[in-house]
Amino acid sequence: MTSPLISARQITLTLGNGAAAVPILRGIDLDVPTGETLALLGPSGSGKSSLMAVLSGLERASGGALSVSGADFAALDEDALALARRGRIGIVLQAFHLLPTMTAQENVATPMELAGTADAWRRAAAELGAVGLAHRLTHYPAQLSGGEQQRVAIARATAPRPALIFADEPTGNLDAATGAQIVDLLFARRAESGATLIIITHDAALAARCDRVVTLADGRIASDEHTGP
Repeated sequence: MTSPLISARQITLTLGNGAAAVPILRGIDLDVPTGETLALLGPSGSGKSSLMAVLSGLERASGGALSVSGADFAALDEDALALARRGRIGIVLQAFHLLPTMTAQENVATPMELAGTADAWRRAAAELGAVGLAHRLTHYPAQLSGGEQQRVAIARATAPRPALIFADEPTGNLDAATGAQIVDLLFARRAESGATLIIITHDAALAARCDRVVTLADGRIASDEHTGP
């Protein structure tokens, strides 16, 4: 039996110290196999975004054991976590986080170039073409619609062909029709690469498209259900 892509045991996250300490995650146990699509549900403040930050290496857990793609995330410092993420983990956020002084192609190519990818510019152009933006390569974020900006963000996340993609409310800033297109696109790009997708959402219909739905409440897993047969 192959090891899970993500293996989390008794993950805790506490912000602040002493009397000001606030527990955010309270002992999370979670295994995620390669290729699974998983939806994280739960009310605001339940710990969804914090769990994503820990699992993606953007935040260090306060306690527990965490293995991601065979790397011991619990033992790595911030610099080592950044290296572990590079090329292996793609992240799509509700706020697009595109650099305003860079064109669409530069926004996608520059992270790959910094990671040492030899054909970063060609791959960026190809990925933007795949998300329907071949005609927008030289446009800056301010010249793009919200949906187009999110497509650039998806292209940036998927161009390195990461094994793991996280999406935190990726349609939250978009109208319903555009949001539906973005979701279809995200699932299509994931399917083409065979990546594992973890998506935070409040949308029950979107969650139902995933293989599995994990619901958080008060920093703990309240339910863990597979949606397929």
